[in-house]
Amino acid sequence: MSRFNKSPGARLRRPALAGAVVVLLLSCLALPAQARETLRIGYQKSSTLITLLKSQGKLDKALADANIDVTWHEFPSGLPLLEALNVGNVDVSADVADTVPIFAQAAQAKLTYFAQEAPSPSAQAIVVRKDSPLQQLADLKGRTVAVTKAAGAHYLLIAALEKAGLTFSDIQPAYLTPADGRAAFENGKVDAWVTWEPFLSGVQRQLPTRTLTDGTGLASYKRYYLTGNAYAKAHPEVLKLVYEQLEETGRWVKNHPRDAAQVLGPLWGNLDVETVEAANAHRSYQVQPVNAAQLDEQQKIADAFFAAGLLPKTVDAHDAQVWTP
Repeated sequence: MSRFNKSPGARLRRPALAGAVVVLLLSCLALPAQARETLRIGYQKSSTLITLLKSQGKLDKALADANIDVTWHEFPSGLPLLEALNVGNVDVSADVADTVPIFAQAAQAKLTYFAQEAPSPSAQAIVVRKDSPLQQLADLKGRTVAVTKAAGAHYLLIAALEKAGLTFSDIQPAYLTPADGRAAFENGKVDAWVTWEPFLSGVQRQLPTRTLTDGTGLASYKRYYLTGNAYAKAHPEVLKLVYEQLEETGRWVKNHPRDAAQVLGPLWGNLDVETVEAANAHRSYQVQPVNAAQLDEQQKIADAFFAAGLLPKTVDAHDAQVWTP
């Protein structure tokens, strides 16, 4: 048979095959593009590493390459930030002091630790004015002390009072934000102020002060990064990207202190470069994984707050989940 003389079956199959190809091509064209996801990050003005990533656009770029957009949500302090995390208004929390998750757990928050910064005990302190009659921790008895509720400084105050043989009921706490605490301290409305960096270096450089104690030997002061349990389970690849960017940025801050200070100064209320450098020298910025055994210290903090009557019930710090890269 001539090669030009095809069988009737072959002639029928060719149009059918061509039609199938057309249908396949049209169906591929009709497929929707892969939907982009959004990561909502909650942070505070003093969230150093996250703030740097935001200002430099590095995290946005890294996540954009993975088809993920980023939105940024600023909070005045750690507690409202973790409240927003718990109710699903944000997906990831920038660093908060080690005390904040304890208060969040007391409010039934379902949290997952996904990173921490190594201890920075000298990054918080109890300060008095230079001409204050208060010379030692025991002198705080009966005095008004400004402190931010649930901040790491709050636990430092409890630990310092215990060291001096006092209890929390021996002082008059004034629960104030860092800005209000600074104003009250500067205007003589409180006898002492318990604060952390960069507010600590700011007041030490701008006002005549004395330090009654920092956290050395009293409170290690770790900073934790958190997410919700459901998000950690559903998006481990996103947490891995965020973790890697945090780790890299932490190394950059320590290796380039002047460059980092020049970026952070305007973001921290136009602080001068020298103050920012002094503040960052007290922070480790060493990003590490969290393991369950390390939550023993969190339990110690929880027990101290409960004993001081500052938590409505006992908290099991190990009820929180831990994600590791």
